[in-house]
Amino acid sequence: MDESGGQKRRPEGDGRPGAPGPGKAPERPREPGGGLLMGRFFGVPIYVAPSWFLVAALITWVFGGQLDRVLPELGGARYLVSLFFAVAFYASVLVHELAHTVVALRQKLPVRRIQLQFFGGVSEIEKESETPGREFLLAFVGPLLSLVLGGAFYLALDLVEPGTVPGVLIAGLTISNLLVAVFNLLPGLPLDGGRMLRAVVWKLTGKPMSGTVAAAWVGRVLAVAVLIGLPLLTHTGTLGGAGQEVDGMDTVMDALLAAILAAILAAIIWTGAGNSLRVARLREHLPDLRARALTRRAVPVEEATPLSEALRRANEAGARALVVVDPHGDPVSLVREAAIVGVPEHRRPWVAVGGLAQEITEGTRVAAELAGEELLERLRAHPASEYLVVEEDGAVYGVLAASDVERAFVKAMARPGS
Repeated sequence: MDESGGQKRRPEGDGRPGAPGPGKAPERPREPGGGLLMGRFFGVPIYVAPSWFLVAALITWVFGGQLDRVLPELGGARYLVSLFFAVAFYASVLVHELAHTVVALRQKLPVRRIQLQFFGGVSEIEKESETPGREFLLAFVGPLLSLVLGGAFYLALDLVEPGTVPGVLIAGLTISNLLVAVFNLLPGLPLDGGRMLRAVVWKLTGKPMSGTVAAAWVGRVLAVAVLIGLPLLTHTGTLGGAGQEVDGMDTVMDALLAAILAAILAAIIWTGAGNSLRVARLREHLPDLRARALTRRAVPVEEATPLSEALRRANEAGARALVVVDPHGDPVSLVREAAIVGVPEHRRPWVAVGGLAQEITEGTRVAAELAGEELLERLRAHPASEYLVVEEDGAVYGVLAASDVERAFVKAMARPGS
């Protein structure tokens, strides 16, 4: 995060208070209400998304059909075995995500949650690694654990009899973990391999954004390859079923499932790559979000001051915010912009500013030097429409409107990456 030099300036006054605005701090997306909380790992919540139950049912149905060919004597019990396989497979996916979480926590990176969802799982890490080496390690550890699990299940095949329920389950877990590892090692965002590629390009160029752009575009190429290639491989028998005599309905169902799977996977990869680009562009411009630069000039008024008089003083001073002060001149509350807008002009001489103000708390005091992620985290932790901006010595600098931060946030998102 770069720090711009230059002298400190007073906030500019380009209008009177009361301009319409959303009045909301940029909020972090809330944790899903529909997810099932399964527990916590080192304080990190683990959720199972509703979509997991859909994919678990799909795995149970597909794997059950395979079991009917290998172990027809199981009858209807094959679906219980298939359900056990689905749960065991996602337990392996959870181990994959826990590996990411452990490394992230060791790097002092906050992990918001782990979520098992339709296609695998995700560890929501809120900050980036500080170096490309750490980024590479954080990305690689997940596929590494999947490879280790696949190898462990492969070795366990020697301990069970082939053609039995344990043998089929362990073989399935061997293949599925190896597939998870290989798929995640594909070099395109948002996959782990894409993050590894990003780290390599970052190391070579010295620019994290260059790594993100390269890995994101490779991710988009992968999305197209999956969309076209997966149904083609299934049709030619490369992914199973080559040369086997199956009836027309089985062929149609296999083709339909392959097409649906390819479309969903391609959409996830394409969307994830695009999101990675947007987040990287935002992080690149976050240092431009500075409390000092976004602060509005404010005028002090006493609680009983009529709103019309307060606005007159603000206009004369070229200010856009009102701070309510006590008899000693100390700030006690901030007049809410949305409340000003809600008062008709003909009633403003009879409305005191004190009734339109919100109390200043420790959370709504913001240091003038806050910038970037630190500023956003402060506002997210203490949602309000206005904040009192103060210097290091406690002197009032002005008022920061959350709507101004939101507009600057959106502008940073729309600005082209360098």
